[in-house]
Amino acid sequence: MHDVDEFVGGRGARLAGTRAASHEVLADAGYDIKPMAHDLVCWKCGASLAELTLPLLRLEECPQCHGELHVCRMCIEYDTRVAKHCREPTAEEVSDKTHANFCDHFKPRAAAFTPPNTAEVEKARTELERLFGKR
Repeated sequence: MHDVDEFVGGRGARLAGTRAASHEVLADAGYDIKPMAHDLVCWKCGASLAELTLPLLRLEECPQCHGELHVCRMCIEYDTRVAKHCREPTAEEVSDKTHANFCDHFKPRAAAFTPPNTAEVEKARTELERLFGKR
């Protein structure tokens, strides 16, 4: 059996425009396509990505918000505390961390979603209303 990463990485494209068609073509070519259990969630909306199989294709999208998933913000190497926001020293810099890229070091991170701090936002809004009055 061939490795899916080798095939997809070598061709670098969604083969027939859809994930199902891509996986069918890969399976017909002798590549091992198996669903893998994972607990990935969308980095943008927090929706479960359990229905998607790994590896994620470069142009894979969240089924709920349609956000691209092969992005820096979804990678285990993404870290805002380091230079270029990436812990991988050999990775090329990606300027837009929220759009699909061609990084070879991409590995999806399970806890990629960070919910907004709504309590802090409400506190700030209350303080502004107290100072300036309600609009």
